[in-house]
Amino acid sequence: MPATATGVHHRSYASELRLRHTRAEKARLVLVALLVLALPFLVTPYWLTIVNQIGIAIVGAVGLNILVGYTGQISLGQGGFLAVGAYSSAILHLRADLPVPVSIALAVLTTAVLGAFFGIPALRLKGLYLAIATLASQEVILFTVRTWDAVTGGTDAISLPRLEMAGFVFRKDFHWYWIIAAFAVLAVITGRNLFRTGLGRSFMAVRDQDIAASAIGIDVTKTKVLAFAISSAYAGLAGALTAHYTGIVTWERFTLDVSVLYLAIIIVGGLGSIAGSVYGAIFMITLPALITRFGQDIQSVWSDAAAKVPAVQVVVFGLVIVLFLIFEPRGLNRIWQRMKDYIRFWPFRY
Repeated sequence: MPATATGVHHRSYASELRLRHTRAEKARLVLVALLVLALPFLVTPYWLTIVNQIGIAIVGAVGLNILVGYTGQISLGQGGFLAVGAYSSAILHLRADLPVPVSIALAVLTTAVLGAFFGIPALRLKGLYLAIATLASQEVILFTVRTWDAVTGGTDAISLPRLEMAGFVFRKDFHWYWIIAAFAVLAVITGRNLFRTGLGRSFMAVRDQDIAASAIGIDVTKTKVLAFAISSAYAGLAGALTAHYTGIVTWERFTLDVSVLYLAIIIVGGLGSIAGSVYGAIFMITLPALITRFGQDIQSVWSDAAAKVPAVQVVVFGLVIVLFLIFEPRGLNRIWQRMKDYIRFWPFRY
């Protein structure tokens, strides 16, 4: 466990409930805020696209971590719920002629309801059996998307017009950055505060021991279903953002590979940690981009480098997960906590 800061005394409940107590914590928060504001002015267009992808991944990863890391349920269906959010928002915007904010909100609600439905098997299944059940939800959703031609268009992609609000058209990644960053920050804040409430604590109680949680009065059935609903709502938001950001909705963006990627994000970042979702999203989205750029840079020396990049990405992806599971199962968040503790106590070991 990370060491707690000493010398912090509270004289009111409001002071105790603050997310940041020490000057160092507040200073880091200010630095992060300044970095978020300055980032689109500092990076190239290529890396700004990657940053926007990271922002969307943060939203989906926070939702999956709520379910897997905090509630102890296993899910291999995150890609399917992303698809529900993307298709719902696109269809509501194009066919019902709803404004984009309204279509996104309804897509989030739709995904939450569907997530609660597919979460019902979690009431009696655990471990590998629950993983297989959620994998089935992934396949059922994609099968429905591919075959329901009258609604989803089947295997054909849906093209969306550029987002326009108050007469302003969001054409560039720079414009979209502020929308995605705002939703990513909102996802992190709501996720962090969720576990300061009774509902969030009931999630953790079910994760630690559902029988004991039931003994102290927690409705385990309601808690598990709500965990799936909330997690799916985050996924629906990430899917809707993906749809309107890219302008193209196709089932190929939401395959099982995407579900595995999100699971890898929270494993590498740290299960049961909202901050870990952020670290994992940054790491797992940036790593393939770095490999791609490296392959392009050495192509003049090795002509087949670009062709080998996909295979290298797959190998590195698997290797990273294995190494983290072996050497640091609690992920990047734990590594960061150790670094902070070392600096706080230096030159002492404890």
